[in-house]
Amino acid sequence: MANTKSSVSSGKVGSKKQSSSTMNQSKVSQNGMQSTQLMKLFENQLKDMYWAEKALTKAIPKMIKNATSEELIEALENHLSETEEQVNRVEQVFEVLGKKASAKKCEAMEGLIKEAEEIMEECEEGAMCDAGIIAAGQKVEHYEIASYGTLRQFAETLGLDEAVDLLQATLDEEKAADEKLTEVAVSAVNIQADQN
Repeated sequence: MANTKSSVSSGKVGSKKQSSSTMNQSKVSQNGMQSTQLMKLFENQLKDMYWAEKALTKAIPKMIKNATSEELIEALENHLSETEEQVNRVEQVFEVLGKKASAKKCEAMEGLIKEAEEIMEECEEGAMCDAGIIAAGQKVEHYEIASYGTLRQFAETLGLDEAVDLLQATLDEEKAADEKLTEVAVSAVNIQADQN
């Protein structure tokens, strides 16, 4: 009787392995990549960030126009150039996936941009407005850091090495932009705003 249980048990394991292998084969998409739930989530989040970066290429110039601190203007101008390159990198990640780049409205980024616009409308020109722009900008950077960190990890889990490198480059830029905004705030803008 022990032998019967053993052979039945091993038969089940064998059939599980076979069905698991069959399932993996059925998940392979036309371009050879697995179309797992994680891949779908990765693509969805990538579409979000594509929309977000394109929206920021329109929002950052408004921040530059309203800023008065030379350091802040320079930081925003530099980050605008980086953001334009980040749009290109997201498009490259889509190419790695064998997909055409497409955007999906990012509700979170839309809200952050709207908040930045409200701050600029409500603050008086000068150091107070600059401090508000920095606050809004850092909220955007923190959202992007969280998003690109997650996308990078998803890409690594999915074995998309080229995408990992592209996303890491953007993640590094977002962290540097956040640090630069902190530096501008600490060195001058917050002190001037406090004196007004």
